[in-house]
Formats: sequence, C-alpha cells, structure tokens
Amino acid sequence: MSKKRPVGVLYSTNPDFEYQYDEEPEAATLEPSQQRLRVSVERHHRGGKTATVVRGFVGTTDDLEALARQLKSKCGVGGSAKDGEVVIQGDLKDKVTTLLKGLGYSDSK
Repeated sequence: MSKKRPVGVLYSTNPDFEYQYDEEPEAATLEPSQQRLRVSVERHHRGGKTATVVRGFVGTTDDLEALARQLKSKCGVGGSAKDGEVVIQGDLKDKVTTLLKGLGYSDSK
C-alpha cells in the first residue's frame, strides 16, 4: 500500500551507512463480521474487460492476499489484490457475494 521512503539523508559515501525509513504501521485485520465489503462489477480502465471488484477491506496485505487467493480459487479465475481491493476477472458478483457471506463477511449497507 505505501512505499518506503528514506528519511533524512538521501545519499552517503559511508559504506556502513543504513538508511532510516518512515514506515506507516499496517492496520490490524478486523473480524469478518465487522468488515463492510462492497462488491461491484467494472469495465472502466480495464481495457474493455469485465472485472468484479471487492473494496473496503481493513487489514494487513497478507490477509488481503489470502482473501483474494480464496476467492480466485473458488471462482476458478485469475485476479489480483492491491491497494485494499481484490480484483477478480469476469462478472462474478453474485458468486463472490455468496462466497464472502459463507466466509462470515457481512453485507454492506
């Protein structure tokens, strides 16, 4: 989600110098019942291809990737997980919504 950026010194001739990075702590993953995920189907900015997008995940990138892996394997399609959203290839909104409910995630209202 965030890129590491060096703080203070940008260049040093000292071979033993170690850069300090300003890192933002990742948010702790909420329980599935507390998550409010939104599932939508998009074609905009995707080269004309249809994609199902799951937004609103609050948690670590490892947990987001694990959720994406589960959804992709159950749907039998490809996809990706980045920037707090899961992108599944194809128009699978109903199937993804059913799978998320089965995993304990609640409806967004």
